[in-house]
Amino acid sequence: MRDFIVPRRQLIARAGGLVAAAGALPLLSGCDAINDAPAVRKILSLGETMHQHSQRALTDRDALAREFTRADLSPVFRSNGTKLPQGAAYAGHAASGFADWRVAVTGLVSRPLSLSLADIRAMPQRTQITRHDCVEGWSAIGQWTGPRLGRILAAAGLRDSARFIVFRCADRIGDALYYESCDLVDALHPQTIMAWALNGAVLPIANGAPLRLRIERQLGYKHAKYVNAIEAVASLDGLGEGKGGYWEDRVDYEWYAGI
Repeated sequence: MRDFIVPRRQLIARAGGLVAAAGALPLLSGCDAINDAPAVRKILSLGETMHQHSQRALTDRDALAREFTRADLSPVFRSNGTKLPQGAAYAGHAASGFADWRVAVTGLVSRPLSLSLADIRAMPQRTQITRHDCVEGWSAIGQWTGPRLGRILAAAGLRDSARFIVFRCADRIGDALYYESCDLVDALHPQTIMAWALNGAVLPIANGAPLRLRIERQLGYKHAKYVNAIEAVASLDGLGEGKGGYWEDRVDYEWYAGI
């Protein structure tokens, strides 16, 4: 059934080609350039919507993302979004090797948690080699290690009223700290992990240290970096502008960015 779906990256490339052919905008590169171009955003949004409707109708959201071998690893794994969070608090954590970093697990849970990196690394771990697809159109293959998000939520005792999981982060973009969300289908997917390692080494700062979400059936902006809080909620209405994420609220990215 996947043959009936135009790959998202092709839609993006075609959209960029249409804009360039029309002479409306110069050739763009990078997330910021795309986000600053309203015409491109509208075309991307149309492509995203078409892709989502076809994908939801034709694919199984419980299906696994493709996994690769170490021979497939990209020579360099590019960073997306923030490369270094600003502020003395994050700098202090980085200087200490994130020894005091805590991740709060709150909201609609029976047992709120405050997890250290040692706690997270002591949990059963999953290692997976997957492809990261950025909304810009580039991709890279990396090996990620961390506990399943579902295991963390089980330890906290997810309540029946929970419908979404919100991720709050230490990096500030513009006037707000970064945030994202997903539904329980993605949160409990076996490949959705909280990664602390990339390619067998501690996660680099540019790639989200000390902890980032890997939600392998979604585009790169959904993979929240620098995560310091996980919250279970019944609705996304109280999160930002209510669209479910930082870029969704500000530049019309779609909340469901499945690939």
